[in-house]
Amino acid sequence: MPQKGFMTENTTVVFQKIRMISEDEQEYWLARDLFGVLGYTDFRNFEEVVRKAVLACKNSKINPNLHFKSFTRNINLGKGGERFVSDVKLSRYACYLIMQNADPSKEVVALGQTYFAIQTRKQEVQNQYEEDQKRIGLRKNISHRNKHLAQVASKAGVRNYGMFNNQGYKGLYNGLGEPEIRDLKKLEKNQKILDHMGSEELADNIFRVAQADAKIDREDAVGEAKANQIHYEVGKKVRAVIKALGGTMPEELPRVDYIKEAKKRIKSAEPKKLTSAD
Repeated sequence: MPQKGFMTENTTVVFQKIRMISEDEQEYWLARDLFGVLGYTDFRNFEEVVRKAVLACKNSKINPNLHFKSFTRNINLGKGGERFVSDVKLSRYACYLIMQNADPSKEVVALGQTYFAIQTRKQEVQNQYEEDQKRIGLRKNISHRNKHLAQVASKAGVRNYGMFNNQGYKGLYNGLGEPEIRDLKKLEKNQKILDHMGSEELADNIFRVAQADAKIDREDAVGEAKANQIHYEVGKKVRAVIKALGGTMPEELPRVDYIKEAKKRIKSAEPKKLTSAD
């Protein structure tokens, strides 16, 4: 039960007090801590709220196992006694969904909705910033590696670099060449597919390019046909590695906005430098 004077406490402090940090530095909340703060007296009633939140998570096409982790723990009853109880580790997003499904007549629930909505949005912005940073770095990386691969391919006798590049894509994308990938991602002919790849897809392609570069050079490949074959086989093997690791196939990864938009977001997020007039 909330302590007397609870409603006058700063909302952030209330929910920060029961926030936990895991060994891998991930924040979480315990359902048994949260239900008391929200003024529930029977944990079974609160479990129904959690179930509704899990369903909302599923309906949003998000894996609930990433946000709701059930486990059993023992609690101290005093005088050496203890009892095992069920509990749930909740992510910030899980707490947000719980607030949306909790008793709206409780004022603390309204406060929780505001708190977790703001905190979830802050995390989304932070995640976007980190993804933009990774993506920009990887986009520069693959540009550099593609230039070097073109030099290695030229040395091997490749004259039609477009066809050679397509062979690598076909191996990695299960037979889809650059035109087909562009159509699949609903891009215009003047839009570069690399400029609309997220960090995961860019990393897949960097692996392909790096390994093709090394293999052609290592084997002293001679002739356009041989270089094309190597590039295709490398792409196919990279695809097999992704599958073995349980990763998402590159053609199934979503198209993202233009790389320049990511650069704009990074620039707008950076602290404005003081001018000498300041």
